[in-house]
Amino acid sequence: MIRIVNLTKCFGKHKALDNLNLEIPAGEIFAFIGPNGAGKTTTVKLLSGLLKPTSGSVSICGYDVQKEHIKVKKIIGLLPDRPFIYSKLTGIEFLQIIGDIYGIPGNEQKSRIPELITMFGMDEFINELIESYSHGMRQRLILASILLRQPKVLILDEPLVGLDPKMARLVKDMFIELSNRGITIFMCTHILELAEKLSHRIGIIDNGRLIALGSKEELIEKLKGTAS
Repeated sequence: MIRIVNLTKCFGKHKALDNLNLEIPAGEIFAFIGPNGAGKTTTVKLLSGLLKPTSGSVSICGYDVQKEHIKVKKIIGLLPDRPFIYSKLTGIEFLQIIGDIYGIPGNEQKSRIPELITMFGMDEFINELIESYSHGMRQRLILASILLRQPKVLILDEPLVGLDPKMARLVKDMFIELSNRGITIFMCTHILELAEKLSHRIGIIDNGRLIALGSKEELIEKLKGTAS
């Protein structure tokens, strides 16, 4: 579903991502963890086509992210680290515009938008201007707008930041449900517990290089082997 081959990104002399190779199948929840500045956000931007690689390639569902970016944008849902959102709109207006941009039929919007509003607990503020929203409210709205489009792949940078414990639990349960339906989820996080409990595999990145890869159990065994 996601195929990354020899992916490298340099900013001047600094190598933010160094020869990343990775394959993530359909339905997998993949957690990408590492310290600040390790290369997580750069990877998200490369996967979503927001940055051009210095070398290497990324394909999603068989589409080259650079050469077929329009097709890719139709099948991915992106939550960047600093999502842009039209603050002079109300939440409901924003969701309706997203639906129109992605060609979602009006009758489908009328059924799905209220479902998502209720699912994310936004009924009380959905008709208020977005400029009045807290970070957590905006995060919920962005996640709702992503799911409205029913993407095949989710690319998420710190998806639980700003969410209260109840909403974070709901979102985690939702990720599991999406995975069971064959949706691929690539998420960057600094929350080790989230990576351990939710993901099928974990990739650890440091200084732009993938230094460990595997399930939680596999990584624990590797650490035991290193320590002995």
